[in-house]
Amino acid sequence: MKLSKFKFTLPKELIANHPVAIRDESRLMVLNRATKTIEHRTFKDILEYFSDGDVFVLNNTKVFPARLYGEKEKTGAKIEVFLLRELNQESRLWDVLVDPARKIRIGNKLYFGNDELVAEVIDNTTSRGRTLRFLFDGSYEEFKKTIKRLGETPLPKIHERAIEPDDYERYQTVYAKHEGAVAAPTAGLHFSREIMKRLELQGVHFAELTLHAGLGNFREIEVEDLTKHKMDSEQLIIPEETTLIVNKAIDAHKRVCSIGTTVMKGMETSTSISGHLKPFAGWTNKFIFPHYDFRIANSMITNFHLPYSSMLMLVAAFGDYDFVMQAYKEAVQEKYRFFTYGDAMLIL
Repeated sequence: MKLSKFKFTLPKELIANHPVAIRDESRLMVLNRATKTIEHRTFKDILEYFSDGDVFVLNNTKVFPARLYGEKEKTGAKIEVFLLRELNQESRLWDVLVDPARKIRIGNKLYFGNDELVAEVIDNTTSRGRTLRFLFDGSYEEFKKTIKRLGETPLPKIHERAIEPDDYERYQTVYAKHEGAVAAPTAGLHFSREIMKRLELQGVHFAELTLHAGLGNFREIEVEDLTKHKMDSEQLIIPEETTLIVNKAIDAHKRVCSIGTTVMKGMETSTSISGHLKPFAGWTNKFIFPHYDFRIANSMITNFHLPYSSMLMLVAAFGDYDFVMQAYKEAVQEKYRFFTYGDAMLIL
């Protein structure tokens, strides 16, 4: 499959820069793979498509305020630091991106807030990547509190707007638990506590995994031949309890619904020969594009993704390339909202 097959025209005004007022009142496009039919519904209507014994698999990662603004020592030059992952808790070592990168060299010190947080550049990792050691005298808990206070919600820059107080809550799922993501699992943003309760009353079960979504999801794919693209690694944890819930549904021929592309990547990373889910604790760089044989989920909820994105490729692999691209064309015509705070798609 070629990169150019994932081109489509997306008017800028269809990129949703703000969430809808109520989480579960976004629009929902329903794709039925068996009948090749498309329905236009509201997210609350997912209740009509699931019943007793079906399972929703959720990514319970929690986004942390990963974007910091500071100054370079001596010159006072303004520097943006994007925290990617913690490398060593005891040494306060972090893998980061810096902007503008040309000004940041090994040995430089960066100051954040009223000099309450200081970091030293100790390594260059990529053109924009650096390893920082934070110089902080307090406990680890105090250090994390300082990061949270000084950091900003890492809303993708494509939204071209300042972060607003509402983003702190809305760029987070209601079931977020384990901090570590720098990008929200956006399919989960449509779920309210009320709709989860109603699904539960219908007999739908919830199973959770943790995949700390990284910036690699938004990294531009630079090769035409998709077999040559390498995804960034992301930390993944699939507890045994989750595998028991999912595998019971598989054996009973119930619906196993992946809530988002991160969940789908996570589950497909750890499957058995018999087509069951296995526990996992480690890292995954799974890259899914057409044609791929999915082993666990038989339905999924996802957002509307950008042209050329790895998320679109996974959705096209699951929903059938021609059918999904036809649906995207219809979504543009019907003015569905795309990307982070956009509308939802259910594929059955």
